[in-house]
Amino acid sequence: MDTSELLERYARGERDFSGVDLCQVNLANATLWRANFADANLVRTNLRRAILIRANLRKVDLRGAFLAKADLRLAELSLADLRGADLSGTDLRYTNLQGADLTGAFLHRADLTGANLSDTNLTDAVLTEVILSQVDLSKAILGGTRLNRELEAALSKTADYELVNSLKKH
Repeated sequence: MDTSELLERYARGERDFSGVDLCQVNLANATLWRANFADANLVRTNLRRAILIRANLRKVDLRGAFLAKADLRLAELSLADLRGADLSGTDLRYTNLQGADLTGAFLHRADLTGANLSDTNLTDAVLTEVILSQVDLSKAILGGTRLNRELEAALSKTADYELVNSLKKH
């Protein structure tokens, strides 16, 4: 499926795009509210400034995808593969990222207010200048993650406090 076909089908009211292959497709600035992309292949897809509010992206392969400044509020991203994805400046408020793989992801200046990051893999992710309020980081893997002070403060209030202290030493 290419960009024009997807946008035409969405304009006609279709919302279920589960399992589709959109690898390397350019969907920059697309408005795809409540679209269902569960189990889809979005590897290296350009979603810069896309509006994906309440979208279902469960188990989506977004490796190396470009999501800078996208609006993913209230989206379902549990078990998604976001390794190496660019999420800089992305609005991820109240997004469910439980069990997602964010290894090496770039989240500089992302807004993660109220996000569920439990059981996520954030190894080597860049989390500088992120907004973290009411975020759930329980059982998150943070090895090598570049943290900001707010993230350190959020983690110090959880059972993962020892993990934060070990990260500070490295």
